[in-house]
Amino acid sequence: MTTLVIGARGSIGRQVLEQLVAAGETVRASVRDPATAGLPAGVPVVAADLTRPDTLRAALDGVRKVFLYAPLSGADAFLQAAGDADLEQVVQLSSGSVLLPGAAGNVIAEEHRAVERSFADSGLRWTPIRPLVLAGNAVNWARSIRAEGVARLFRPDAVTAPIHERDIAAVAVAALSGGAGVSAMLTGPELMSQQRQVESIGAAIGREIRVEELSEDAARRRFGPSATVAAILELTTAAAAGGSPATDAVERVLGRPAVPFEQWARDHAADFR
Repeated sequence: MTTLVIGARGSIGRQVLEQLVAAGETVRASVRDPATAGLPAGVPVVAADLTRPDTLRAALDGVRKVFLYAPLSGADAFLQAAGDADLEQVVQLSSGSVLLPGAAGNVIAEEHRAVERSFADSGLRWTPIRPLVLAGNAVNWARSIRAEGVARLFRPDAVTAPIHERDIAAVAVAALSGGAGVSAMLTGPELMSQQRQVESIGAAIGREIRVEELSEDAARRRFGPSATVAAILELTTAAAAGGSPATDAVERVLGRPAVPFEQWARDHAADFR
């Protein structure tokens, strides 16, 4: 039984692929350009584009299970192609923001809700995975940390429970096997401020990192006026007011504690040096 990992070059997709391979599963990877895939030796790689159903049909040939992140622009094309395939399970990377009562109306949350509705209405056997705050978001601070030893943050006091991509992937692999509880809100094990996350990165690289707080106006100027940026600032403001919880969903699914952010920082220290 072959499992297709769409977007296998992404941080989470790559982890899903590697964990399936380690478990002895038969896998196939799809990327836009196989020539630059850089994936594990022996893994079949096909070209597929989430905006082009014809490429997806070829990638899905002979596949029974799929893992993917389907953005709003790619959901319809995938569902159109998947309707012609003989799929037993689709696991879709969504967002824990769809489960946050305070995120009603937030652009990011509503986009994920729209994609989930499309999948739910498709008739496919479908399971969403819903991580709330990705530890990997901290990589956005890497450039200024490397160049200046500075992290410029909007609301350094915002408290979240970032989740390691390895745990997200492990829950996705459990979902592909029909595991229970996989669609609960996924978080890391501990609530911690952005300030403390920076300190953890500093400890991992053996370097003191200075934090500069950005006002909302400065953050908008720095990151742009898009609706997505506004939605991120909105969620960050809510997190500073206690609106971003920590859950034990990862431990309940996997039978072990979620990986702490400090370990993520050590795993990714090279990104910040």
